[in-house]
Amino acid sequence: MLTEEKVIELLSPIQDPYLHKSIVDSGSIRELKIKEGYVGLKLGLAHTGTPEQMQLQQQIVQVLKNAGVESVGLRFEKREDVQTDTQPQQQTGAPTLLSENSKTEFIAIASGKGGVGKSTVSVNLAVALSRLGKKVGLIDADIYGFSVPDMMGITERPKVKGDRIFPVERFGVKVISMAFFVEDNAPVIWRGPMLGKMLMNFFSEVEWGDLDYVLLDLPPGTGDVALDVHKMLPKCKEIIVTTPHATAAFVAARAGTMAIKTNHQVLGIVENMAYFQSSSTGEKEYVFGKDGGKRLAEELKVPLLGQIPLGQPEIKEDDFAPSVYEQTHPIGEHYINMAKTIIEKTK
Repeated sequence: MLTEEKVIELLSPIQDPYLHKSIVDSGSIRELKIKEGYVGLKLGLAHTGTPEQMQLQQQIVQVLKNAGVESVGLRFEKREDVQTDTQPQQQTGAPTLLSENSKTEFIAIASGKGGVGKSTVSVNLAVALSRLGKKVGLIDADIYGFSVPDMMGITERPKVKGDRIFPVERFGVKVISMAFFVEDNAPVIWRGPMLGKMLMNFFSEVEWGDLDYVLLDLPPGTGDVALDVHKMLPKCKEIIVTTPHATAAFVAARAGTMAIKTNHQVLGIVENMAYFQSSSTGEKEYVFGKDGGKRLAEELKVPLLGQIPLGQPEIKEDDFAPSVYEQTHPIGEHYINMAKTIIEKTK
């Protein structure tokens, strides 16, 4: 097993991107934990959530894994104890999703509470839009509960070239997620302003190219990230996900009301886990109640976009994506129909 001294020796050649000296000598390493096959590090940087941070992260992981470490845990925090004139790299005139000339449609997928399948809807709706020939990006803006890469079977990391981050593409969808900025499923413990900064970086420092749609998988509720999205994207439209359960629909109404009060158009409601349909008899069982989504749509005066039944995608070992439905799957057909409706509504 590697000793602390050996880990420090391995990391000594790696430079802090802002202080331009070793991350060891500069005091950038705040914590170091070593267990069998695992090294955990907490690092302080003058600027966090940047391409420079991602480059540093990839350097550290590569060095340690080349030395035989099986798993690397990384956490970053902003340093308040250093002064530096070096600012995060920014490319003047770089294309961004937020430029005035952008024709990209932004659609936020929101919910009032967790556990209603919001991320599942986000992933499959993005894939369905791509299958219909649209150029689609997906931002996993659920910064505390990021799950999109795992759901889509993504194992690679974004590439960093110069000062631009290139998203990972799967099923024709370009994906960026907080999961790419942490190692070993480490928790994210950040204040609101830092979350907003990371979200802005997702828009401005990622090389998205020309996109028709960007879907944002928001955290549940009406907290900091949802507010930041509403401020950054004044023309962002919204889809509210709920289950048929009365409490879920009641809580989801708050997310819808927030969107309406901030002058964002709610495209409609998706009722997830609407029912279970027996494959042998075809009979529907309303496990979590009935018509909660319909009542919510009536309350908010918006359409009910779809009622998605309970089910599970076919799991393929050679093309692993545990939450993505095939286009020919009955539930996959639901998402295709919803995607067609959204395309029609956003013409």
